[in-house]
Amino acid sequence: MNKTTLHTALGFSLVLAACALLPSSQPCGGGAGSVKDEALCVGRSAQSFPAADEDYFADMDYGVTRNPKAVAAALDPYLPGISPTDATAAAVKGRNNWIVWTGGNDRMWDTLATKSVGLLDFLKILSNHPSLNYSRDNRWKYLGLVNEPCFEKGSGPRADRFGLWLDVRSPGCAADPFENAQKYPGVEIGARGKTVPVGSYYGYATGIVGLRLFPNPDFDEKAAARWDPVRFYSDPSYYNDKKLVRPYRVGMSCGFCHVGPNPSNPPKDPEHPKWENLNSNPGAQYFWVDRIFVWNVDKSSFPYQLFHTSRPGALDTSFISTDYINNPRTMNAVYNLGARLRLARLLGEEKLAGGELDNEHLNKYVPAGSPLAQFYQAPDKVWTPRVLKDGSDSVGALGALNRVFVNIGLFSEEWLEHFRPFVGGQKFTPFPIATANRNSSYWNATQAQTPDVALFFLATAKPDLLARAPGGAAYLTKDKAKLERGKVVFAENCARCHSSKMPEKTPDFFPNHGCVGPDYLKCWNNYWAWTRTPEFKHEMTRIVASKDFLDDNYLSNELRVPETLLETNACASLATNAIRGDIWDNFSSDSYKNLPSVGSITVHQPFSGEPHKYEMPAGGRGYIRPASLVSVWSTAPFLLNNTLGDFYWSGSVADRMKSFDSGIQQLLWPEKRKGDRKYLTASGKLVPGVIDVTSAQTFLRVPKGYLPGFLQPLVTPLAKLGSPLFGEDGVEIGPIPSGTPINLVSNMDLDQRGKALDVLLKIRGDLNALPRGATDEQARGAFANLVDPLLDISKCPDFVVNRGHYFGTDYSTDEPGLSDADKWALIEFLKTM
Repeated sequence: MNKTTLHTALGFSLVLAACALLPSSQPCGGGAGSVKDEALCVGRSAQSFPAADEDYFADMDYGVTRNPKAVAAALDPYLPGISPTDATAAAVKGRNNWIVWTGGNDRMWDTLATKSVGLLDFLKILSNHPSLNYSRDNRWKYLGLVNEPCFEKGSGPRADRFGLWLDVRSPGCAADPFENAQKYPGVEIGARGKTVPVGSYYGYATGIVGLRLFPNPDFDEKAAARWDPVRFYSDPSYYNDKKLVRPYRVGMSCGFCHVGPNPSNPPKDPEHPKWENLNSNPGAQYFWVDRIFVWNVDKSSFPYQLFHTSRPGALDTSFISTDYINNPRTMNAVYNLGARLRLARLLGEEKLAGGELDNEHLNKYVPAGSPLAQFYQAPDKVWTPRVLKDGSDSVGALGALNRVFVNIGLFSEEWLEHFRPFVGGQKFTPFPIATANRNSSYWNATQAQTPDVALFFLATAKPDLLARAPGGAAYLTKDKAKLERGKVVFAENCARCHSSKMPEKTPDFFPNHGCVGPDYLKCWNNYWAWTRTPEFKHEMTRIVASKDFLDDNYLSNELRVPETLLETNACASLATNAIRGDIWDNFSSDSYKNLPSVGSITVHQPFSGEPHKYEMPAGGRGYIRPASLVSVWSTAPFLLNNTLGDFYWSGSVADRMKSFDSGIQQLLWPEKRKGDRKYLTASGKLVPGVIDVTSAQTFLRVPKGYLPGFLQPLVTPLAKLGSPLFGEDGVEIGPIPSGTPINLVSNMDLDQRGKALDVLLKIRGDLNALPRGATDEQARGAFANLVDPLLDISKCPDFVVNRGHYFGTDYSTDEPGLSDADKWALIEFLKTM
């Protein structure tokens, strides 16, 4: 194996090595800055993709769009005088965009099915074939995916879907309006209109909310003649072939990761929800990433073990445009957007420069002088909410929304030119908004629709209260004194991060509406010192005691909190995709890029547990924005990676409360946290913690069908000769012993090219020296020599995943811990949010 192939492959996982060798046709031009998306390539303009206007999802989100006057009342503070008709139309179009618009990203997901060398296959995730571990019958429990109402489990292969075992529409339901190819004509390119229909630009409903089915333009006569649906499910030598062309591509909407059961009105049977049981905003809290993105679970596969570090409801959103950091994070709920916008005006001012200036802003789409026109001032000033955990998407509300669509495949023709998917190994360059404006009709159509998405959430994203949930009142205290004490505890200890209603003096500590830039840490430290004073605590207690404190309160101040104070796992704050010159350069502000270093943190050697200092970099990294506590009773497990609390799959009120109880106790009593070893905190005390390790001996594999053509006939002869690199089914590198810290391997910084290559050559040499069928003990002996070199090139050497947020406990360096009585009082108040 040559050095280039080895360097590329081992960066993320050798199982993905073949991706760099795959040919790709470029009928719409090629190369960054020149390639067009499929729509523009065949002459379709952005205006030919109008937003769908049917209120098909009217029963969702508490049925709010069935009451136009209520929608208008909710939007009137932001668009004074808006009519009920116009308000409802905007909300309907915004929700339709969120749930069914995929913007041509079916192209990317089809590409990645090949580039993942067979790991990812959404057509199988959609299927009910008996050979699979999942079907519509257990899709929610096993995968955490929302079964779309009006569908049933198919009893066999569908003749109208090329023999695929897909869900079928229920006989009593009307047709899906978004499939109307006359009203929403699809993009006629390639084989569409020949061997496959053209269809609608919204595709076909699949039976899973957020996934849509599109005829594959590459499914020409040759592909059709080779297609065998029986072998697609049963024969690895057939479906593990980079030349296989499937009859359909699968597109993904934002709703795939954000629509979920309504916490206050859950379905009686989570496998059979009704539309009224679903909300657009809670986030995919039950999403099993390891089972969805690795369709055929194999615990001996290192990539599966890597995805398995994502707890249900968490996902490393940079796993495609990898930054060489395994960083699972919860999928954000969207609540009280109006309160967030007010915070943005108060503390969210940022400066833009370069490509950041190409972002669109709400003032382009609303009347001049309206409140929504006040979040951008030419030429370079923006007041912005921050959506990502590290606060990096800081260019305005529309910029944050539009970036999400790119991250799930919008204009992938251009996006994939700027990095190598999954594995990296080449220099990242920024995805330029100016190029998207010029070369992508799908991008421009998306930009035209996201203002309505914002209006939809302004009108609908309200708290899901425990008091309104079936049986919820039984979980709320009737002890008024205890509840009042909980409010005081919250005011004195939590509200300094977890309230958008703050003392009037607060902005004084953050000049220029946020102090974002090189002086931010000084401003933050002055504010934090003030929050310890009687002046702050007295004023905050008065605010929390108000009867309307929880009304329209985002329950976060959206300020960037230094990791040195949080002590949570640092990998989320070390993400690099938004720093200057990287892939999301155009979607992070110049102010963010000039943030100072937070200083040093304590990390631990993953085998010995020995603590040592790690200096955090400047330039945007090292900060986390506080999570919102809106509907916190329904959002456990806790921390940004869902590591605190037990997971229960049903989504019922009772199961949510079991998760809440276990999570909140681990948060406030850190000694109850899971872990078979204790780790040092900044307080000098030890607390239990978890390091994610491989549960079995694992390998990095590339199936034979994904290898370059010249290698495929050599696989069997080389395997028979005893080559340590080849097995009967393809390339197999390993074994990696059980108990190996997963992030020790996944977090190799391939941008340190010289050092990284030396380490990769050492890995190859040590693993190749092992005999075929090596025991775990033999593998562990070989791997022991690799630990220090891997640590030396680790981009995030913080391995304890459930650490941090010790506020209010005896492990905090900030203030004395709370008494048990005060902790229980605080918990009762949190349940009311």
